[in-house]
Amino acid sequence: MKKTTGFYPPVRVDAAPVTAVGSAGGVLLTKTAEVTGLVSGLAEVLRPWRKPTAVHHPGKVLADLAVTLALGGDCLADAAVVRSEPGLYGQVGSEATISRTITALSVDADRTLRAEANARRAARATAWELVGDRAPNHPATADDPVIVDLDATLITAHSDKENARPTFKRGYGFHPLCAFVDHGPDGTGEPLAMMLRPGNAGSNTAADHIAVTRDALKQLPGIDPSRPGRKVLIRTDGGGGTREFTGWLAKRGVSYSIGYTLPMATPDIYRIIPATAWQPALDGDHELRAGADVVEITDLLAHHGLLSGWPDGMRIIVRRERPHPGAQLRFDDVDGYRLTAFATNTIRGQLADLELRHRRRARCEDRIRISKDTGLTNLPLHSFAQNRIWCALVMLAVELTAWTQLLAFDVGHEARRWEPKKLRFYLFTIPATIARRGRRILVHIKETAPHADLVTTGWDRLQRLTAPT
Repeated sequence: MKKTTGFYPPVRVDAAPVTAVGSAGGVLLTKTAEVTGLVSGLAEVLRPWRKPTAVHHPGKVLADLAVTLALGGDCLADAAVVRSEPGLYGQVGSEATISRTITALSVDADRTLRAEANARRAARATAWELVGDRAPNHPATADDPVIVDLDATLITAHSDKENARPTFKRGYGFHPLCAFVDHGPDGTGEPLAMMLRPGNAGSNTAADHIAVTRDALKQLPGIDPSRPGRKVLIRTDGGGGTREFTGWLAKRGVSYSIGYTLPMATPDIYRIIPATAWQPALDGDHELRAGADVVEITDLLAHHGLLSGWPDGMRIIVRRERPHPGAQLRFDDVDGYRLTAFATNTIRGQLADLELRHRRRARCEDRIRISKDTGLTNLPLHSFAQNRIWCALVMLAVELTAWTQLLAFDVGHEARRWEPKKLRFYLFTIPATIARRGRRILVHIKETAPHADLVTTGWDRLQRLTAPT
């Protein structure tokens, strides 16, 4: 009797025509695309780009690419993963067909992106209506607004792509500006708008912030983009802290919470703040944070004439905290404190609550990380117009994933917060087999797979949903 000494069973490997399928969990994504009306929406808005004799509809090509990115792909060729499973994903265009479609759509990228944005907006409205009181815009009030976060990120270009430029961090590539709607601590958020910019684009360019905010507001169901009111809160870091952008927000009556760059006279102003004016700050769990305090200095700045040109009703709130052990000291630290500030037009609420609300804009960095894990790490195409289409595909993929989490999983379930890596590992790449009965295709999820029940219950929930009329 021969004993095995290896860690794993001895196996033989070959290729055979079996009924097994890969990436079976991706049916949750395709079902979500159908339930939200995204499939029919793309088919309608992209109909003008379909040639009379074309086999593959441009809308289907974009939907296939979005699913590919959601499953972990990062280039056009990765659509081979979904192409190899026609029982799950239908007929997927060849690599040449996909490339020709992207090229055709990029000829008039502005028109294409407007059409694609219309389909996304309609699908988002349907998804949020299906979610009901769990939707990000329910309830949307001045005290509990829909929160839209803006932030920019750097994308490295490893070859000489069109409009790739040196970045402020001595890299080379692009500097897109993104907008995300915040789902709070129980979700992963959704991208609303993305402006692809050369790598040398400014971090605080007001015109870019205004353009991205306009596009983002158009994506919010139930919101008048020309006059959103206090039901919407715009959050940005210091890159959005310009007079022009803040004034534009104020004119539209929108709430804002924007990073503010303290003036050179800050040390002098700091030393005249009464010690009793400082209030304890809060940590992420809404508990008092030792060694951190907040104070409002609007009147002091106005007294020194430092708020000239800024909109009326703007408040400046400062946080002070000792730098963490090991942190490098900065020349603008005052009396050993690190001072940061933000501007807001929110009147009600404790200073500590407003400061905590502003600090939670750090979730936007998580949304950017998710986008980079869903195809944004590298822009694979050469022309700038084609890479703008690619950014729209990234948004589609992230939205499909987020809508799947909202619609397929129970409130409070940890899967609603899973990021792409975990979703792919546990759900999207789950093993299964296909069986055909008459005209029906049955997907049998392997019952011993971890979270097999999550896939089946998620599918059942999506199957019961119908788009509102």
